[in-house]
Amino acid sequence: MKCLILAAGYATRLYPLTENFPKPLLEVGDKTILDWLIDDMATTGLIDEYIVISNHKFAHIFEEWAAKHTVVTIRVVDDGTTNNENRLGAVRDIQFAIDQLQLDDDLLVMAGDNLLDFSMAEFIRYAHDKQATCVMSYYEGDAAKLRKSGVAELDADRRILSMEEKPAEPKSTWCIPAFYCYTREDSKLIAKGIENGCGVDAPGSFIAWLCKQIAVYAWEMPGKRYDIGNLESYEEVKRSYKGI
Repeated sequence: MKCLILAAGYATRLYPLTENFPKPLLEVGDKTILDWLIDDMATTGLIDEYIVISNHKFAHIFEEWAAKHTVVTIRVVDDGTTNNENRLGAVRDIQFAIDQLQLDDDLLVMAGDNLLDFSMAEFIRYAHDKQATCVMSYYEGDAAKLRKSGVAELDADRRILSMEEKPAEPKSTWCIPAFYCYTREDSKLIAKGIENGCGVDAPGSFIAWLCKQIAVYAWEMPGKRYDIGNLESYEEVKRSYKGI
């Protein structure tokens, strides 16, 4: 399995910290955000390569960071974009990396700006057991937060019946953060999803399209996700995050 890390955003809400530096490499405690994620996955033995999708502005910074890693293999893909206005969007970035590297494997795709207080090993095993594309999910009772998130309706077997990014009227209380396990076969459908008009900015837009075509399942997270979206949330994460 390959791990694709979405890190091509410009994080304008974190300026001035991220005006000339990528958000995923900000430090929390004694590690960068990306190192927390990669160190956890490395312990599972389930990932054979890590691919960081960057914009052109920050690609050289990611490459310098990746060069320091000797235990795991990290490749940086430069999507060629230079600002928030000409960005490709998360779904097109995934397809860009697949095309550039000719990827033909199961993919663990995740945002590079979230932290978890639990290991992803069980999520990957859940997807393996299901033999299907799977996403993470958690209960959220706050309607205001649901309107800013991906929200899915689930059946009794946790199959996704529908999903919507930032819904005005949420249809459930199940949030879907940007952590996905795509099967090799389903990753080949991303181009078709784009051609058929699925959204490209939010990574969950492809899942919203895909769940209407085939079975996609939602694994319930056993812990907490820390979303670093602005300066206030970053300061809070630095104060409260204790690791996995």
